[in-house]
Amino acid sequence: MQEFRRMKRLPPYVFAVVNDLKMELRRQGEDIIDLGMGNPDLGTPDHIVAKMVEKVQDPRNHRYSASKGITGLRKAICAWYKRRYDVDLDPDTEAVATIGAKEGLSHLVLATISPGDVVLVPSPTYPIHPYSVVISGGDLRSVPLMPDRDFFDDLLTAFRQTWPQPKMLIISFPHNPTTVCVDMDYMTKIVEFCKEHEIWLVHDFAYADLCFDGYQAPSVLQVPGAKDVAVEFFSMSKSYSMAGWRLGYCVGNPELIHALTRIKSYLDYGVFQPIQIAAVEALNKEQDCVKEIVEVYRHRRDTLVSGLNRVGWEVPCPKGTMFLWAPIPEQFRAMGSVEFSKLLIREAKVAVSPGRGFGEYGDDYVRFALVENEHRINQAIRGLRKFFQA
Repeated sequence: MQEFRRMKRLPPYVFAVVNDLKMELRRQGEDIIDLGMGNPDLGTPDHIVAKMVEKVQDPRNHRYSASKGITGLRKAICAWYKRRYDVDLDPDTEAVATIGAKEGLSHLVLATISPGDVVLVPSPTYPIHPYSVVISGGDLRSVPLMPDRDFFDDLLTAFRQTWPQPKMLIISFPHNPTTVCVDMDYMTKIVEFCKEHEIWLVHDFAYADLCFDGYQAPSVLQVPGAKDVAVEFFSMSKSYSMAGWRLGYCVGNPELIHALTRIKSYLDYGVFQPIQIAAVEALNKEQDCVKEIVEVYRHRRDTLVSGLNRVGWEVPCPKGTMFLWAPIPEQFRAMGSVEFSKLLIREAKVAVSPGRGFGEYGDDYVRFALVENEHRINQAIRGLRKFFQA
């Protein structure tokens, strides 16, 4: 059999090990509380669903759509950026709809990164960020994103030690899985660094709205001159609880937008048109539904953080995302995150994501996703209490 060389560059999917054990125990009748995959459990707001149902009944919407997104949708995302961040965008040259942020980001990298091009990516981080580089044949350089280190200092060090000069930097704040949040000054430093060294900047802004305790996440495009080097991905998945609908956007630098638009024209015909029309409804109408979704996650965060602290597992309280990034308790740290996650499933009946799956610097952590209601979270806390007391 021939080798598939591109597939050989992709490591085994770490999360599958934990997921297989979870499914095995569930088949045996065990009640496993799944706080692993960040799959939103909240229903999409009713007015968005109603608009999609209305439009799916129109046969004209059953045809191929536009791979770059219908005009009304691109106008809606640009208007959303103007209202939200006072950022001006041209819907024809500075915006493209994608089949979720994950598809868009991976195809942008495929369109712009050639074999040997160096890309800087934080570690740990969301897996498609580094593996989009691997799939494209690029040269991946990991930059530690750790609580006890300064990411920007490590970024400067990585840049000085890299040859040829990096072509792209991929970031995401609020950050999955570490929940790191940054302010406008920090974002400005990153933009200025990329402009000075002529590095493309890609910002995954999936958790733009999932912010707590008065914190507001900055858009990279708010930084003056950012469009010279930067694009930003926004997704409907978290803010509007539309994860399964698969719709996102890329906005910003016209050259990068053109590259993504062109490669998509060869690869797809766009998202099903009724979904795009429903997204226009979501973006243009009152945003109370977003505030309600964020408040649900805040309550879950508070319940989980306080519960873990009560049972002796001290974890930081995140200002953003739908996750907790929990350092493995000292007595279990030598196990590594995969074995510790398997132990939690067996003994506490709680599934989490092993930090190793997010990169080499994540193995001392596990990630909790806030995807169960407060009753189930409290049930998970009881299981963890018994585990720690055993």
